[in-house]
Amino acid sequence: MLLSAAAVGIYLVSAGSQKAAAKPVILYVNQGNGVVNGSNFGNMASYAVSRGFNTVFFQVYRQGALLFSPALLASFVNESHSEGLKIFFALYITDRSQGLPSSIYSLGEDGINLDMSTLALSDQQAFLASLEGSYHGQTAVTATNMTSPLKPNLLILETYGSSFQQYIRHGIIASVGVFTTTSHQDYQSQFVYALQNSDGVMVFDYAGLLKAGY
Repeated sequence: MLLSAAAVGIYLVSAGSQKAAAKPVILYVNQGNGVVNGSNFGNMASYAVSRGFNTVFFQVYRQGALLFSPALLASFVNESHSEGLKIFFALYITDRSQGLPSSIYSLGEDGINLDMSTLALSDQQAFLASLEGSYHGQTAVTATNMTSPLKPNLLILETYGSSFQQYIRHGIIASVGVFTTTSHQDYQSQFVYALQNSDGVMVFDYAGLLKAGY
Protein backbone atom coordinates (compact mmCIF):
# COMPACT_ATOMS: atom_id res chain seq x y z
CA MET A 1 0.00 0.00 0.00
CA LEU A 2 1.71 3.20 -1.21
CA LEU A 3 0.58 6.69 -0.26
CA SER A 4 1.67 10.16 -1.29
CA ALA A 5 2.97 12.51 1.41
CA ALA A 6 -0.37 14.29 1.49
CA ALA A 7 -2.22 10.99 1.66
CA VAL A 8 -0.14 9.90 4.65
CA GLY A 9 -1.21 13.03 6.51
CA ILE A 10 -4.83 12.48 5.56
CA TYR A 11 -4.55 8.84 6.62
CA LEU A 12 -3.45 9.93 10.08
CA VAL A 13 -5.96 12.67 10.75
CA SER A 14 -9.08 11.84 8.79
CA ALA A 15 -12.25 10.84 10.62
CA GLY A 16 -12.06 7.40 9.06
CA SER A 17 -8.63 6.83 10.56
CA GLN A 18 -9.21 7.97 14.14
CA LYS A 19 -8.08 4.64 15.54
CA ALA A 20 -4.72 4.90 13.75
CA ALA A 21 -4.36 8.57 14.62
CA ALA A 22 -4.81 7.77 18.32
CA LYS A 23 -1.67 5.65 18.23
CA PRO A 24 1.68 7.24 19.09
CA VAL A 25 3.22 8.61 15.87
CA ILE A 26 6.68 9.55 17.11
CA LEU A 27 9.41 11.70 15.59
CA TYR A 28 12.78 11.02 17.19
CA VAL A 29 15.10 14.03 17.44
CA ASN A 30 18.67 12.75 17.67
CA GLN A 31 21.04 15.54 18.66
CA GLY A 32 23.98 13.55 17.29
CA ASN A 33 22.70 13.83 13.73
CA GLY A 34 21.44 17.41 13.81
CA VAL A 35 21.23 19.83 16.72
CA VAL A 36 17.78 21.14 17.69
CA ASN A 37 17.89 23.88 20.30
CA GLY A 38 16.21 27.15 21.23
CA SER A 39 16.85 28.65 17.80
CA ASN A 40 15.10 25.97 15.74
CA PHE A 41 12.88 24.01 18.10
CA GLY A 42 9.79 25.76 16.75
CA ASN A 43 10.70 24.76 13.19
CA MET A 44 10.99 21.13 14.27
CA ALA A 45 7.65 21.20 16.08
CA SER A 46 5.87 22.75 13.11
CA TYR A 47 7.47 20.20 10.79
CA ALA A 48 6.35 17.35 13.03
CA VAL A 49 2.74 18.54 13.05
CA SER A 50 2.74 19.07 9.28
CA ARG A 51 3.83 15.45 8.75
CA GLY A 52 1.16 13.96 11.02
CA PHE A 53 3.32 13.25 14.08
CA ASN A 54 1.62 13.56 17.47
CA THR A 55 4.63 12.85 19.70
CA VAL A 56 8.30 13.91 19.79
CA PHE A 57 11.09 11.96 21.46
CA PHE A 58 13.49 14.85 22.07
CA GLN A 59 17.02 13.86 23.01
CA VAL A 60 18.08 15.94 26.00
CA TYR A 61 20.82 13.75 27.51
CA ARG A 62 23.79 12.15 25.76
CA GLN A 63 26.50 9.98 27.25
CA GLY A 64 26.19 11.39 30.75
CA ALA A 65 25.65 15.05 29.86
CA LEU A 66 22.42 17.04 30.11
CA LEU A 67 22.22 19.20 26.98
CA PHE A 68 19.76 21.87 28.16
CA SER A 69 18.88 23.72 31.34
CA PRO A 70 15.60 22.77 33.06
CA ALA A 71 14.23 26.23 32.25
CA LEU A 72 14.86 25.78 28.52
CA LEU A 73 13.42 22.28 28.61
CA ALA A 74 10.27 23.63 30.24
CA SER A 75 9.94 26.11 27.38
CA PHE A 76 10.26 23.25 24.88
CA VAL A 77 7.48 21.42 26.70
CA ASN A 78 5.21 24.45 26.53
CA GLU A 79 5.94 24.98 22.84
CA SER A 80 5.26 21.32 22.05
CA HIS A 81 1.97 21.34 23.89
CA SER A 82 0.91 24.56 22.17
CA GLU A 83 1.40 22.72 18.86
CA GLY A 84 -0.65 19.77 20.09
CA LEU A 85 2.41 17.52 20.44
CA LYS A 86 3.33 15.25 23.30
CA ILE A 87 7.01 15.38 24.23
CA PHE A 88 9.14 12.69 25.82
CA PHE A 89 12.65 13.53 26.99
CA ALA A 90 14.98 10.96 25.40
CA LEU A 91 18.01 9.89 27.44
CA TYR A 92 20.81 8.37 25.35
CA ILE A 93 22.74 6.20 27.78
CA THR A 94 25.88 4.37 26.69
CA ASP A 95 27.48 3.28 29.96
CA ARG A 96 26.12 1.82 33.18
CA SER A 97 27.96 4.52 35.17
CA GLN A 98 25.87 7.33 33.62
CA GLY A 99 23.20 8.44 36.06
CA LEU A 100 19.63 9.45 35.33
CA PRO A 101 19.05 13.24 35.36
CA SER A 102 16.24 13.40 37.90
CA SER A 103 16.30 17.22 37.81
CA ILE A 104 14.24 17.13 34.59
CA TYR A 105 11.47 14.83 35.87
CA SER A 106 8.87 17.47 36.68
CA LEU A 107 8.90 19.97 33.83
CA GLY A 108 5.55 19.03 32.35
CA GLU A 109 6.92 16.51 29.88
CA ASP A 110 4.68 13.61 28.86
CA GLY A 111 7.26 10.92 29.53
CA ILE A 112 10.88 9.80 29.62
CA ASN A 113 12.44 7.57 26.95
CA LEU A 114 15.46 5.42 27.77
CA ASP A 115 17.60 4.91 24.66
CA MET A 116 20.16 2.42 25.95
CA SER A 117 20.27 -0.47 23.49
CA THR A 118 24.08 -0.75 23.58
CA LEU A 119 23.96 -1.80 27.24
CA ALA A 120 23.68 -5.33 28.58
CA LEU A 121 20.13 -6.42 29.35
CA SER A 122 20.82 -6.48 33.10
CA ASP A 123 21.93 -2.85 32.96
CA GLN A 124 18.86 -1.89 30.92
CA GLN A 125 16.64 -3.56 33.50
CA ALA A 126 18.41 -1.66 36.28
CA PHE A 127 17.97 1.71 34.54
CA LEU A 128 14.30 1.08 33.84
CA ALA A 129 13.69 -0.01 37.44
CA SER A 130 15.46 3.12 38.70
CA LEU A 131 13.34 5.34 36.43
CA GLU A 132 10.09 3.66 37.42
CA GLY A 133 11.01 3.98 41.09
CA SER A 134 11.41 7.75 40.97
CA TYR A 135 9.39 8.97 37.99
CA HIS A 136 5.62 9.15 37.87
CA GLY A 137 5.03 9.84 34.17
CA GLN A 138 5.00 7.57 31.14
CA THR A 139 8.11 5.46 30.56
CA ALA A 140 9.43 4.35 27.17
CA VAL A 141 12.34 2.23 25.99
CA THR A 142 13.80 2.00 22.49
CA ALA A 143 15.33 -1.42 21.89
CA THR A 144 17.27 -3.22 19.18
CA ASN A 145 16.54 -6.55 20.88
CA MET A 146 13.42 -7.78 19.05
CA THR A 147 12.55 -10.08 21.97
CA SER A 148 13.25 -7.56 24.73
CA PRO A 149 11.56 -8.58 28.01
CA LEU A 150 11.41 -4.99 29.27
CA LYS A 151 7.93 -3.70 30.07
CA PRO A 152 7.81 0.11 30.07
CA ASN A 153 4.58 1.88 29.15
CA LEU A 154 5.88 2.11 25.57
CA LEU A 155 8.31 -0.45 24.14
CA ILE A 156 9.68 0.73 20.80
CA LEU A 157 11.50 -1.90 18.76
CA GLU A 158 13.95 -0.51 16.22
CA THR A 159 12.50 -2.45 13.30
CA TYR A 160 14.54 -0.60 10.72
CA GLY A 161 14.39 -2.01 7.21
CA SER A 162 12.28 -4.72 5.63
CA SER A 163 14.33 -7.52 7.19
CA PHE A 164 12.81 -6.71 10.59
CA GLN A 165 9.18 -6.50 9.47
CA GLN A 166 8.60 -9.99 10.87
CA TYR A 167 8.94 -8.49 14.37
CA ILE A 168 6.30 -5.82 13.83
CA ARG A 169 3.27 -6.75 15.88
CA HIS A 170 0.68 -5.35 18.25
CA GLY A 171 1.93 -4.91 21.79
CA ILE A 172 4.98 -2.90 20.67
CA ILE A 173 5.64 0.26 18.70
CA ALA A 174 7.45 -0.35 15.42
CA SER A 175 10.09 1.90 13.89
CA VAL A 176 11.10 3.26 10.52
CA GLY A 177 14.71 4.30 9.93
CA VAL A 178 15.05 6.92 7.22
CA PHE A 179 18.59 5.67 6.58
CA THR A 180 17.24 2.27 5.50
CA THR A 181 14.77 3.63 2.95
CA THR A 182 15.53 3.78 -0.77
CA SER A 183 12.97 6.40 -1.79
CA HIS A 184 10.13 8.53 -0.50
CA GLN A 185 7.72 5.86 -1.72
CA ASP A 186 9.62 3.18 0.19
CA TYR A 187 9.54 5.35 3.33
CA GLN A 188 5.78 5.83 3.03
CA SER A 189 5.22 2.11 2.53
CA GLN A 190 7.29 1.16 5.59
CA PHE A 191 5.61 3.90 7.65
CA VAL A 192 2.07 2.77 6.86
CA TYR A 193 2.92 -0.92 7.39
CA ALA A 194 4.44 -0.18 10.82
CA LEU A 195 1.52 1.98 11.88
CA GLN A 196 -1.13 -0.48 10.77
CA ASN A 197 0.50 -3.58 12.23
CA SER A 198 1.75 -2.37 15.62
CA ASP A 199 0.60 -0.02 18.37
CA GLY A 200 2.25 3.00 16.77
CA VAL A 201 5.33 4.07 14.84
CA MET A 202 8.58 5.88 15.60
CA VAL A 203 10.58 7.52 12.83
CA PHE A 204 14.34 7.90 13.26
CA ASP A 205 15.10 10.67 12.80
CA TYR A 206 14.25 14.34 12.22
CA ALA A 207 17.60 15.25 10.66
CA GLY A 208 17.36 12.27 8.32
CA LEU A 209 13.90 13.27 7.14
CA LEU A 210 15.08 16.80 6.38
CA LYS A 211 18.13 15.57 4.50
CA ALA A 212 16.07 13.09 2.47
CA GLY A 213 13.44 15.70 1.71
CA TYR A 214 10.61 13.49 2.97
